[in-house]
This record gives sequence, structure tokens and C-alpha cells, in this order.
Amino acid sequence: MRKIIIISMISLDGVMQAPGGPEEDTSGGFKYGGWTVPYQDEVGGRFMEKQMKPADYLLGRKTFENWASYWPEHAAMWPGINDGTKYVLSGTLTTSDPIVVGWKNTVILKSVADIEKLKNTTGADIQVWGSSKVVQLLLQNDLADELRLVIYPLTLGEGKKLFDKGISPAAFTLIESFVTPGGLIIACYTRAGEVKTGTVGS
Repeated sequence: MRKIIIISMISLDGVMQAPGGPEEDTSGGFKYGGWTVPYQDEVGGRFMEKQMKPADYLLGRKTFENWASYWPEHAAMWPGINDGTKYVLSGTLTTSDPIVVGWKNTVILKSVADIEKLKNTTGADIQVWGSSKVVQLLLQNDLADELRLVIYPLTLGEGKKLFDKGISPAAFTLIESFVTPGGLIIACYTRAGEVKTGTVGS
């Protein structure tokens, strides 16, 4: 079974939309695109570089289209990005779509069942970057094995969130954490069974 790893930059109030630039994702009238930029530092940068190792990727359509228009010409910044398989969850893209044909090793998935089948194959770990709708489906269906979160010291008050309504109750174990000089909290979790409850002081 392959691990599905969600890698996400989030605000204190859980917003993950358009961390990289003003035009990245303006849907819903979001006006804070590029909110991570003022907080970049070398320590956080090294962590992100560590995540950019050869892997396979599970992406939503919008994230895939953004990536497909950028990474093929900038592969030196992310060694292996063109070689890894890009699994795209989309109800509209097809294998004959020019953007799919133009970026090698792209596979179209149509449903959660397709993701479950993929997870039960052998191969590299599967990373999820951006792709808020895919993230929600994974969390709703208990398909995420790890969360690697970079938490930024600001609230945004609006935008697409990592944790939204309908996610499956799940326990996680913290496996790595540290704070960067720029104030980022980096916290990595692995899935740890069911939610347990108790009574304080008993």
C-alpha cells in the first residue's frame, strides 16, 4: 500500500488558498494571494526543498494546470518533477487533452474509488500539493496517511481551508516539529488509528 502525504502551507485559521502569488487562485474573490512570501526564511526553505524529492503526485485539475504550464520549463528547480507520475482527479480532463499530452507521465482519475485503487498499488509515496478539493475528499474518506503542515503566523478570514466540514474523525501522531526564525511552525503528523476519548481527572 502506498502512502498519501498531504503537504500544505496554511494560515493560523487554516486557509490554504493561493499561498504563492496574487494570481495563483482568485476564486471566490480571494485577494490575499502570495500571503506566504513575507515570512520566507532559509530554515523553512530547506524543509520545503526536502519535500521536493522524487515522488508521484495526486493533484486537482486547477493545481495540475498551473503546474503543467510551469514545471516542464523549470525542472532544474525541482529535480524529478517531470519524471514522477502526476495523477489528476478531474471530471473534465481527458487523456487526449493537449495539456495532459504535453506533460509526460500524467494519469487521469475520475473518482474516490480510483484513488483507493491507486493507494493499494505498489510504488512511490504519493504527494498532494495544493488541490483543496482533493484534500477534502482524502480527509472525508480517511485516505491521508501523513500531514506535513507549514503554519504561518497570520489569519486570513476567508479562502479555501485545509480542514473543512465533513472530514473523517482521525487521530494523528506528531513525528516532527520545529519553529523557523521567520515564525513558521512546521508540524508533521502520521495517521494513528481512531479517535480516543476519556474524562479529565479520572
